Amino acid sequence: MVGLVDLSQQKRRLLGRLRTGKSRRKEGLVLVEGVRAVKEAIDAGAEVRFVVASEKIESTTAGLDLVEHIIRESLDITSISEKELAALADTKHPQGILMVCEEQKVELRDILRLGGYYLVLDGVQDPGNVGTLIRAAAAFPVDAVITLDGTADTWAPKTVRASAGLVFQLPVAHAVAEEAIREITKAGVPMWVADPRAPSLKAKPDDRGFALVLANEGVGPRQAVLDAAEHMIKVPMSGQVDSLNVAVAGAILLYELTKTED
Repeated sequence: MVGLVDLSQQKRRLLGRLRTGKSRRKEGLVLVEGVRAVKEAIDAGAEVRFVVASEKIESTTAGLDLVEHIIRESLDITSISEKELAALADTKHPQGILMVCEEQKVELRDILRLGGYYLVLDGVQDPGNVGTLIRAAAAFPVDAVITLDGTADTWAPKTVRASAGLVFQLPVAHAVAEEAIREITKAGVPMWVADPRAPSLKAKPDDRGFALVLANEGVGPRQAVLDAAEHMIKVPMSGQVDSLNVAVAGAILLYELTKTED
């Protein structure tokens, strides 16, 4: 690309390492792909190491605007061929841009001190669903997201992209289930657990807020979560459908729990 220096071998090696989850976690770095996700991450104040762009980024107005924004912010941006960028990317269509930034470390106790509304993911294994649920949480007045053991990596490229980069705008803490249940209970936040066997949603959260727990569709909530639940809820349905994708159900429940009466 005109005006940009070529990618160094050191950065090439780092990008290669970041293709594996083990190396990514060891480095404490996140690979962000796609125009919208990169822009949202930058706007949220992500700690950017560097940005890599190919000539494809210049094929859209949004891409050109993003490159100009990156340059104005004095971020480290270098050039690479589209073929090499595609080989380094985790997704099939990175849209001509990759960004490496610092993983955000959030402690469970710190976010629970805030009080309010929480989304808890219990063993949701699909990165696309996890990212979509984080995006949904950002669309409603949710204060933070808590992922339990068995849930897909919050900072995997597919999760970050499915969140449209909004994972950088919302605090996300990870904890084993026992710790999370203990700390949520200690904080006085009632747990609302989504389960298809539950009665339809009727009650509304009080001034203690809520921790909405969404679980793996096939397995359901773990027993420890069910034991700690103050409310059991589900999305009422009619017709031929007896279940919804967890991301769809989660968005509906978040809307219902956070909406205010006119």
